[in-house]
Amino acid sequence: MTTGTTSETTSPPAAASTSRSARLRDVLVVAGYLGLAVVLTSAQWGHPWRLFHQAGDQILFEWMLAHAAHAVVAGENPLFSAGLNAPDGVNLMANTSVLGLGVPLTPVTLLFGSQVAFCVAVVCCLAGTAAAWYALLRRRLVTSRCAAAIGGLVCGFAPGMVAQASAHLHIAAQFLVPAILALVFRPTRAAEHRPGGTVAEHRTSAVWRPGVGLGLLLVWQVFVGEEVLVFLALAAGVFALGYALADAEAARRLAPALVRRLAVAAGVAAVLLAYPLWFQFHGPQHYSGMAFDTHGFQLDAASFTASARQTVLGDDWLPGLLSPNPTEENSFFGPGLLVLAVVIVIWQWRRPLVRALGGCGLVFALLSLGTEVRVDGTATGIGGPYRLVAGLPLLDLAVPARFALVCVPVLGVLVALSLDRVRTARGPAPGLPVRLLWAGAVAAALLPLAPTPIRVVPVAPVPAFVADGGWRALVPPGRTVVGVPPVTGAGRSAVMLWSARTGLAFPAPGGYFIGPSGPDDPAARWGAPDRPTSVLLRRVAESGTVPVLGDADRDQAVEDLRHWRAALVVLGRLDHGDPVRRTVDDLLGPGRPVDGGWVWDVRDRVG
Repeated sequence: MTTGTTSETTSPPAAASTSRSARLRDVLVVAGYLGLAVVLTSAQWGHPWRLFHQAGDQILFEWMLAHAAHAVVAGENPLFSAGLNAPDGVNLMANTSVLGLGVPLTPVTLLFGSQVAFCVAVVCCLAGTAAAWYALLRRRLVTSRCAAAIGGLVCGFAPGMVAQASAHLHIAAQFLVPAILALVFRPTRAAEHRPGGTVAEHRTSAVWRPGVGLGLLLVWQVFVGEEVLVFLALAAGVFALGYALADAEAARRLAPALVRRLAVAAGVAAVLLAYPLWFQFHGPQHYSGMAFDTHGFQLDAASFTASARQTVLGDDWLPGLLSPNPTEENSFFGPGLLVLAVVIVIWQWRRPLVRALGGCGLVFALLSLGTEVRVDGTATGIGGPYRLVAGLPLLDLAVPARFALVCVPVLGVLVALSLDRVRTARGPAPGLPVRLLWAGAVAAALLPLAPTPIRVVPVAPVPAFVADGGWRALVPPGRTVVGVPPVTGAGRSAVMLWSARTGLAFPAPGGYFIGPSGPDDPAARWGAPDRPTSVLLRRVAESGTVPVLGDADRDQAVEDLRHWRAALVVLGRLDHGDPVRRTVDDLLGPGRPVDGGWVWDVRDRVG
């Protein structure tokens, strides 16, 4: 019972009220981020046959989320799946399987399906990244909640983040990055100056606990996206070097504890990741290299001042000229924000943090220009800085255009620091007019970057024969459903969408993934090695022209179906569906119409 006085374990009413009010404001900031993310994904909610504009990538990640849920329920190895690319399967640890998202989202996937799970994942990636940066800024770098909120908004919803979220969950999911940085660059003054306790207790507090926590976060990030972790490590290294050059005394003081924390984290991560990484590089269906020329994905220097497609001022023409594709518009910051950043760096140049941030952002902006600088779509013949590091391990597999994503949090933190400095500065300047002027400048720089709802495209629905399970009585255990055409490259895979939307109910050949070129050739390629029948049917689906077939083509079709262990061949809705149907009829005999498409029962033909 209390008597009106305050004990050591209670707080005064005014303090408690202030704390509740502060928590409410934090909740409102995060709710705002969530609301914006929901608006950006609004074109898909309630529309199952719409996908974001890079539909093939969404199909891939819907399948990955469905696989994660299936693995949890069935108790299967989450690093591999035989549900795709039958009969060989897919090494999912060597692909962007986003298990770090898919496993936590398992209840959503099981209850509402893969499309809802994908949209929820996009919302969590965008809003979660913004909220995580908001928390880091609020606790470590600024005192103004408004400054932290705007900084988090930039970090989570910059044009590059929205572009990546439309297709690449593993890149857009950056909500662990602030937490990792908070543990890497953890202040040590509490451990150094805490009264009482032993040296061992202080060392445990300063090194072991954050080191173990950091190691666990690194493991989680590996299962969300290894590429982000590589960029994070590079950016943290460049930032640390810049900070050491700006404040050598602080660097010498902080370095020992930092190195010990990293050593502990590396040990924890190495133990937990030993088998998954072995599986990735040496397990079934592993591959070497990349399936595409990563060096070709670079940004145009003019893109840094341009407007991205998914912004209020964006259009389709200019971004298409300045970026490799719509998902890699990572540098479209507009002239206002870049000018603002330059002003902030000059204004606060004496702060080591600002100098380190400015240098880090500049380095990664230059790296994103690739091996040859282009301006307004024209090659200049000038070698880009990336050429100096393009041959280094890991960097030789990096997509240069994505280096510009490091600039996103750099700009977000700089904006937050400037707003906080203007608000909290004391002395003759700045007064209210200066604060309003600076707030207006920030608004003028950021408003043109306001994102618009992510564009969608229609997709053919899953045939009811497949969705309702009409195939089940016709597919014995160990046999597959072959979707037409059986995609084996980087094209949009209909059967992969069918598999995702039915919870991986049946195994299927083909699909959209990266695997080896053949049993004796580990070189990476998109999809499974081509079979003659898959090439033939894909050509018909693209051209709409029915070829003249002979007995050799029919024999080859049966041989390919045996390789795929097929029980059924199913044709859904295609742009050139009738020519494809007539071609399959010629190869296998007449099919029969089913709800949503056509089916050929090949159990007797395949044996």
